[in-house]
Parts: sequence; structure tokens; C-alpha cells
Amino acid sequence: MNELSLYILDLVQNSIEAGATFVKIEIVEDLENDIFSISIEDNGRGIPKELINEVTNPFYTTRKTRKVGLGLALASQLAKDCNGKLFIDSSENGTKVKIKLQHSHIDRPPLGNIVDTLLLLICGAPDVDFVYVHRADKKEFVFDTNKLKSVLGDDVPLNLPSVQEFIKEELSRGLSNLFGGANFND
Repeated sequence: MNELSLYILDLVQNSIEAGATFVKIEIVEDLENDIFSISIEDNGRGIPKELINEVTNPFYTTRKTRKVGLGLALASQLAKDCNGKLFIDSSENGTKVKIKLQHSHIDRPPLGNIVDTLLLLICGAPDVDFVYVHRADKKEFVFDTNKLKSVLGDDVPLNLPSVQEFIKEELSRGLSNLFGGANFND
């Protein structure tokens, strides 16, 4: 995968498949300490303790559609390639996966199109509450679908085209402000 947003998409898909109704995605860019981290936390089924060491093996999967599971294996390899580490903490109440990378490492892929990735996740799983937190040094942007749902009411779905456009604009505007005007809408 050549963009970090694709790793996020794959790992959050695991959360959704595990029955999560809440997913928190957090990105921290700490230039002072040269760290780029991605955390995905959910309230899904969790990974049984006896399988925690197996989930980063590309030839282990619980899926019935194919004989390999690459999401966590690729994330683990990415962390190793970028002087980082993959952390997995799981219980029957949910899972937290954290990928910690060296921010300046030449092999660290760019974040990529995080706006469209988040939009795809939010609109593809409208019953899941998503919180997206992005920190860049001392600045922070937070997007919370639960707050949006409370404003819209129960009868307005998040995958309605006009709501999708609003979500895309809010994500783009928030990330643009976080990075001093960079365009995240492409």
C-alpha cells in the first residue's frame, strides 16, 4: 500500500467486521520527536488472547473468503520498515491498534487522501459512530459523527448525498486549517 490512508481503511474495516459500533481514529504528527502515529480503537469483539501473536502473520486469517489476512501483517511490516512498532491491545470489549513510525523516514508513505477514506468509512457504515482526531504538533482537529447525528436527528442518514458533501467539506476545512491552508479535498 502506498498511502497510510489505505492502511487506515483496511484496519477500520476489521473493526467494522468485528461488530464495532464505535471507532476512534487518531493520527499524531509529532515533528519535534520525529513520530507519526496512527491509532485505531474500537468496541468490537476483540481478538482472543491466544491469537494476538498470530494476527500479524500474513498467512493467518479468520476470513472465509481468502486464506490470507494482510491488514495487520502489512501494518507490522510498515512499522518495522520505518523504525517503528505495531502495538495491539485487545479484550472482549474492543481492540486498539497503534502504528508508530519515524515521521522523517524515507520509506514512510504519505498520508494520502484521508478525506475520501474517512468519507467512505462514515458513509459505508452509517450506524457506526466515528471519531477522527488529527494532531499536528500543538494543533488539533476533531470530527465526531455522533455530534453530527445529534444535530441532524435520527431521520437524516449520514450517507445522504447532501450530508456526504457537508462531511467532505468539514473534513477538508478542518484539515486545511490544521496544516495552514493545505488542500485535503483532492
